[in-house]
Amino acid sequence: MNNLQRLELETKGIQLEQDELSIYLQENDLQPFDEYDAQSATNKKNIYRAALSVLESIANNPASMKSYKMDDMTVSDFHENLMNRIDQLERKIRTLKTDEQLQNESNFFMMFSD
Repeated sequence: MNNLQRLELETKGIQLEQDELSIYLQENDLQPFDEYDAQSATNKKNIYRAALSVLESIANNPASMKSYKMDDMTVSDFHENLMNRIDQLERKIRTLKTDEQLQNESNFFMMFSD
């Protein structure tokens, strides 16, 4: 699986051209057709950052803020749900560590006694 396919998984249901998704990936330090490295914390964090960029772009589109009614179903909470997902992704991104941060973590602590 490449980075573009991984971003498409993360943004399932959002129809964007591959060129557009590629730009989001490149803006977040990923090449679209490079192999996705699931073991890399940095790669995972950058995929989430790219997905967040996609959602923020959708949130900036005033046409998507309307209430819609299809058959007997009203879809009026689209914007609210979108903003909730953006908040979730932002929290997740803040808590994820990069590969470099994981390497610099120490597995011990020091105790001082008088």
